[in-house]
Amino acid sequence: MKIAIIGAGNVGKALGGRFTKAGHDVTFGVRSPSDAKYADLKSKTAPRDAAAAAEIIVLSTPWPATEAACRDLGSLAGKIVIDCTNPLAMGPNGLGLAVGHSTSGGEMVAGWCAGASVFKAFNTTGFGVMAAPERMMQRPVMFVAGEDTAKKPTVLKLVADTGFEEIDAGPLRNARLLEPYAMLWIDQAMVRGAGRDFAFAITRPKA
Repeated sequence: MKIAIIGAGNVGKALGGRFTKAGHDVTFGVRSPSDAKYADLKSKTAPRDAAAAAEIIVLSTPWPATEAACRDLGSLAGKIVIDCTNPLAMGPNGLGLAVGHSTSGGEMVAGWCAGASVFKAFNTTGFGVMAAPERMMQRPVMFVAGEDTAKKPTVLKLVADTGFEEIDAGPLRNARLLEPYAMLWIDQAMVRGAGRDFAFAITRPKA
């Protein structure tokens, strides 16, 4: 698959490495491809050009930059967009979700990416786990929420390609569940002393 990763931060680079290892064709979409800070990226171009050439677009931008990034991508009709972001903002109790209950970041992304099939995934663990999930004692789980049942198997297969256990989480509105789930990971990692090197997994009864 031809994959455009919009954003080249820690999450984008971790996923890019996994997608490449699985045999996918990865190009990073960054605002200044000639900038020296992107010298380690093998394939990079402007976000609109990366998106135009891709079958799957992976959003790994900071939340405050996500709307502008989506609107700058041009026509996304018929493409798959995977939203890895979390709508984080500082509040009176510290870092929290900027939206929830009646909508989600994933649903907002769908509004900004008209014509695309938008899925929520890769938002519930840290980039270190994404870079090498096989290090975990149990196979980490990754949920996928999205409406397009015809294209969802493609996204689930991509999740499996990265080394996670892929689980269908239902329609995109269930991003309202996945984003607070991500906040649980963030709270454990950043506040409760768990550190970043852990992930959630599903355990089942012994046979």
